[in-house]
Amino acid sequence: MFDFGISGYRPAWLQGRTAVEAAHGDRLAALVGRPLTRAWLAWDLDDDSWFADCPVLLDFAGEQVEVNHQKFDELSVTWNSVSPVDGPAWPGSRLAWRAEPLPDLAALRGQELRAVTLLQWRGAKRDLANGAVALGLAFPRGDLVVHNALDENGLVFGPPDPRYLRHPLPAAGGPGGRLPARDLPPRRPRRLRRR
Repeated sequence: MFDFGISGYRPAWLQGRTAVEAAHGDRLAALVGRPLTRAWLAWDLDDDSWFADCPVLLDFAGEQVEVNHQKFDELSVTWNSVSPVDGPAWPGSRLAWRAEPLPDLAALRGQELRAVTLLQWRGAKRDLANGAVALGLAFPRGDLVVHNALDENGLVFGPPDPRYLRHPLPAAGGPGGRLPARDLPPRRPRRLRRR
């Protein structure tokens, strides 16, 4: 199994919303109400840019979810397995973990998570990415979508693309206490892919 040069990391690749929800839905929903205390990205020290092949690390008050995409439709969600102390060992690259290296990501730090939505891509009829699953996270003053950017991770700061089918995860302990994504105020999305 390829570990992306990250000590302790063992990605578990899943395809399709049903598989992701069955494996991680309850635990993802349990993050609602927790603040985002840290967000780590693998950073290419030579290019001074995000290295989007490695997982996105999101720490919610001690519960770290690690989100990674590969190929057209594979998603791995792991929990508390990556320490951002040691950088990934990637051949030919000097990488390190950087906390909130992007201004839009830094703006989410400290905000309480309001909702988690599994997003299922529905593009044109022959779109190879159809069915790919992204993770939508709603905060009081911004949204974050971690999506498949064709064999690497992509980030969108703002509401999900309308071509996504939305599958909100019920809040832990019952259906109440969350504002559905469709009721959130509109925001202009900003897409980010590695350079």
